Amino acid sequence: MEFNLSSVSFIKEKNFIPVDVTKVYDVLIIGGGPAGLTAAVYCMRKGVNAAIIIKNIGGQMAETSSVENYMGYRYINGVELVDRFREQVQQFSIAYDEGHGVVKIEDGALKGVLLDDGRRLTARSLIIASGKSWKKLGVPGEKDFTGKGVAYCTICDAPLFSGKRVVVAGGGNSGVESALDLAPVASLVTIVQMTGSLTADSVLVDRLSGLKNVEYVFNSIVTAVNGRDSVSSVTVKNLQDDTVTDVATEGIFVAIGLVPESAFVKDVVSCNSLGEIEVDSMCATSAEGLFAAGDVTSVRYKQIIIAAGEGAKAALSACEYIRISEN
Repeated sequence: MEFNLSSVSFIKEKNFIPVDVTKVYDVLIIGGGPAGLTAAVYCMRKGVNAAIIIKNIGGQMAETSSVENYMGYRYINGVELVDRFREQVQQFSIAYDEGHGVVKIEDGALKGVLLDDGRRLTARSLIIASGKSWKKLGVPGEKDFTGKGVAYCTICDAPLFSGKRVVVAGGGNSGVESALDLAPVASLVTIVQMTGSLTADSVLVDRLSGLKNVEYVFNSIVTAVNGRDSVSSVTVKNLQDDTVTDVATEGIFVAIGLVPESAFVKDVVSCNSLGEIEVDSMCATSAEGLFAAGDVTSVRYKQIIIAAGEGAKAALSACEYIRISEN
């Protein structure tokens, strides 16, 4: 299907149709980040019968405050970029389901996809583009105070901490980006970093240098989250001398990285030690007819533009697989 570049009417179109449990789709895409949404566009342009299952639209892209390295945009907010991706997909009548996750993949000549609401979908090939989710500290109090001072997404929750003291656990890209989001609204941002310096990209570190309400606790980790009805402090351990200190705070943002959303498929495809799905140069996994793209895979450099490119490649590979299998 082609669209007319002279027309912009497709921007307001909503051609999505519900997924049908009675159908066998040519390609079923799991994930609604840049990889999954790009794969959807390429599959529909190839004319295959495709469906897409999205738990959270946009994935990590929707939780990015600013994007300055995606071609075509000198600057764009992550949520706005998600909207642009979705508009691109909406020109096609693709079977679409949002708000449900996948709990299991059944391999075979036809692939079974079991959703968390009990529905079972069937497809001849799959594209796994489920991305990653926030890594947890795994310390006492973290689970108890989630939503009561413990948070992971500054784009979502930073406004809730206006005028408050906030701790950021992590000094990599995720941690520094969180601190940059929080500094304009919080009274004090304390970054707790396990190494002796920040490990984020220099362009991000430079932005922090002029902020007077950001402080650092190096060579340390958060070992507990404390409070009654909400967070009142975190316990911080110095890794050099083992001293323990309680840092008063009204919130903590955990920004220590991400883990791949691959648990539902780990028994079907080969994964590396990090849990990332191993793929070849054409996005093929160890299972026939099953492809993967984006941050959930072993491809290095987790960037929006790379995920989108891998999504396109996975779609072309899946469509080629369908074409060959028909002959």
